[in-house]
Amino acid sequence: MPKMKTHRGAAKRIRVTGKGKLRRKKAYDSHLFTDKSAKRKRHLEREGEVAPQDAASVRRLLGIGNQK
Repeated sequence: MPKMKTHRGAAKRIRVTGKGKLRRKKAYDSHLFTDKSAKRKRHLEREGEVAPQDAASVRRLLGIGNQK
């Protein structure tokens, strides 16, 4: 059977940390900033973690197996 291809859209949006956690950009951080408080915008700058419920399917998209 051929190798699985990496889902390029997912690969551009999600990165894997040294400990194997999946990091992603938070939603609602691209426009309409006048309606958002400074605190909310500041917190949106930080990366979020992929939810544990989604981690297995994201790992499959990235082709990194079931490592933790």
